[in-house]
Amino acid sequence: MTVNPTRRKLILFAVLAGVSLIGLVLALPRIFNIDRYRPKVIAYLEEKLGKQVEIDRLTLDFFPLSLGIENLNVKNPDGFLSGYIVKIGRIRADLDPRALWHRQVVIRSLVLNHPAINLLSNPSGAWNFENPKAKGSQRTFPLGLIYNVQIEGGDLVASTLLPSGARGPVFFEAHEIYSNLEDVNLIGIISLSSSSASDGRGTVRASRLSFGTVDTENLAAGLQLEPRKAFFTDIKADVFGGSAMGDLSFDLSGTKTAFRTQVHFTGLRMEHLLSAFENGKGKMTGRMEGEVTLSGLVEPTVRPLAGLRGKGHITIRDGEAPTLQLNANLKKLVRFNNLGPAKENPSAFNKISTDLELDNLHVTGKNIDIDGYGVDIDGSGSISVDGFNEVNCQGTAQITAPQGFLTNTFARLAGGKLQNGRIFFPFRIDGTVENPTFSKATSAHKK
Repeated sequence: MTVNPTRRKLILFAVLAGVSLIGLVLALPRIFNIDRYRPKVIAYLEEKLGKQVEIDRLTLDFFPLSLGIENLNVKNPDGFLSGYIVKIGRIRADLDPRALWHRQVVIRSLVLNHPAINLLSNPSGAWNFENPKAKGSQRTFPLGLIYNVQIEGGDLVASTLLPSGARGPVFFEAHEIYSNLEDVNLIGIISLSSSSASDGRGTVRASRLSFGTVDTENLAAGLQLEPRKAFFTDIKADVFGGSAMGDLSFDLSGTKTAFRTQVHFTGLRMEHLLSAFENGKGKMTGRMEGEVTLSGLVEPTVRPLAGLRGKGHITIRDGEAPTLQLNANLKKLVRFNNLGPAKENPSAFNKISTDLELDNLHVTGKNIDIDGYGVDIDGSGSISVDGFNEVNCQGTAQITAPQGFLTNTFARLAGGKLQNGRIFFPFRIDGTVENPTFSKATSAHKK
């Protein structure tokens, strides 16, 4: 079979054209040495961010058309501690070739690999990421509206500067962050004068997130960004051996950062929860469920969440309170021994439930109901959580097991009352969580 000479020439031409095209594609990154524009890119970013910027290298890929930035670091501005706001190992920005043909730079997507973000606010309420000179209406590369932003394996830490200029405790942090956001307005995020309604929305996952002394794991949530505001919605997370669902928001528009959270939780292990607080270890066991709403301001002090306030309802089941010693202390008050089931474990309880309020490091419990083994208590009171752990409670105790004539007589002489064959008497608890002091009250607790 012979090949037509004309066809042979066409095949040869096609092969040579293909080889030439492949060679041209491979040579394009060298022909277009994008890294030579690195000083101009750094100068541009420093102008828009208002901060010093470091970049190790720029790269350009054609399939798909994308700009690569290796080791982008942004330093803290004047008035803050030395260090970096953000350090990113690698950034890939996928560009729109049609827009580029018309001399416009439009970022289709931005991928941030392992960013380390350190947010810091000073006592006047300014944040290190802000640029007062940035214009929220701008929509130009690379800080305008970006259709899609992905964060892969990031870390975020937020804290405040103390009046002394030293760094205060971390009040919020998240690690191993994976996020997918749409329509992100970076200019709006860094600008104090942004007029945009939204700076981005999407989803976020984190292997660990901490807010104050509360540590959560395996968090998943929706994320909505607005000018100087962030909303975590539909949160689901593992916390203290149980699970939690709720919402968390931050408002950075004032002199102090405001926060609010509403959460429903179930199965929390009390020994894990209390270990996160000062002098809380070993004070109680059991499983807790309930719902709380908390809000407050982040203060530039060594206790940034001291102004936390809120309310809710909790129930703790099947636990022990070794320092409380319910039955043992009540036994001392009325001096009787025949307690039936109450003598098995004086520190154990079946259920504790209460409505509570938190304000200025004081927890106030209303309608406290404690069902011990052989002892039921109705009362109210407060506990200080400012480090002194003061206790001030009062209530009425009921010995649920029927007693004999002699025991009842001694109980009444000690201030108790007999009703339906059971003993009731008022009491008080003072002192501290570590060393509570039980005493007989002069009148019964009124609900």
